[in-house]
Amino acid sequence: MWDKRYAEEELAYGCEPNDFLCEVAGQLPEGPALCLAEGQGRNAVFLARGGRSVTAVDLSPVGLERAAQLAAEAGVSLETEIADLAHFEIAPVAWSVVVSIWAHVPSEVRRGLHRRVVSGLRPGGVLVLEAYTPDQIGRGTGGPPNPDFTMTLAGLREELAGLEFEIARERVRTVHEGRYHNGESAVVQVLARKPS
Repeated sequence: MWDKRYAEEELAYGCEPNDFLCEVAGQLPEGPALCLAEGQGRNAVFLARGGRSVTAVDLSPVGLERAAQLAAEAGVSLETEIADLAHFEIAPVAWSVVVSIWAHVPSEVRRGLHRRVVSGLRPGGVLVLEAYTPDQIGRGTGGPPNPDFTMTLAGLREELAGLEFEIARERVRTVHEGRYHNGESAVVQVLARKPS
């Protein structure tokens, strides 16, 4: 599915970075960033344009090819890694920033991934996360059809134990990100920091 979507001529989710990531960009510490389920690279390129070393991870080689192309057009470089998030190893205490924007996987996979994210952040490091909540199901404006792939703030507080939540909210907002995320959307937004 993802290779087919990312092979379309038009970028699936546009070329502009996610609104929430832009909102919190000034609160991110210096240092390397890891972007999970990064697809065609719009968020990774945004971070790289700020002078940051960025690694983009995605299951789709087609998506990451487009990410490399987007980076080249922007005059920046990215590291890319093709990986299934169910098995992706995150080195402990390696990352200043982890970005998880629409990284929807089964809840069992997500719980293990989030434990690795907490371990992988450096002291003072930050996780930026936006995801659809179960209230998104049936809206027809984007996101997974299976509620098990969605996230809640209460669930994230458990899964990300060890991080301090600086922004933690569920809300309905208008999302305009390419043809696949477009319209009123029920989301959860988190900015969480690992204690120094």
